[in-house]
Amino acid sequence: MMRRIPRRPSRDVPAYQAITRDIIVRVTPAFMPGQSDPVESRYVWSYTIEIENHGEETVQLISRRWLITDAQNRTETVAGSGVVGEQPRLKPREAFRYTSACPLSTPSGDMRGSYQMLTDDGVAFEVEVPAFSLHLPGAHRSLN
Repeated sequence: MMRRIPRRPSRDVPAYQAITRDIIVRVTPAFMPGQSDPVESRYVWSYTIEIENHGEETVQLISRRWLITDAQNRTETVAGSGVVGEQPRLKPREAFRYTSACPLSTPSGDMRGSYQMLTDDGVAFEVEVPAFSLHLPGAHRSLN
């Protein structure tokens, strides 16, 4: 569903933000202890992303590209069509929010990426997804 999403700041959860061509991308990560198993070296984070179109053009998110780095500096690239099975189309002042998850084999890491957007006029451009930390609650954060 596309709609204007009010910002809900929290002091307990870090939020990361980037702006490209009047498109705001805001990320809020959260550790998922119920999905994680440290004995099996499995640490899972959810991340909620809000994409807001503050521009004058309608844009559509076509694809995504992620760089996921763990605590041992191993980086995995993940690319694909849309996000969570959708290719949202955002008119001016509309927003889209989704939540996804990322497993790591180490207790910390980071993610960064980009979305390929397309205007109604057929102009393609990249929108930055800000780098965000994936660290256990209470752990030292080294990113940003």
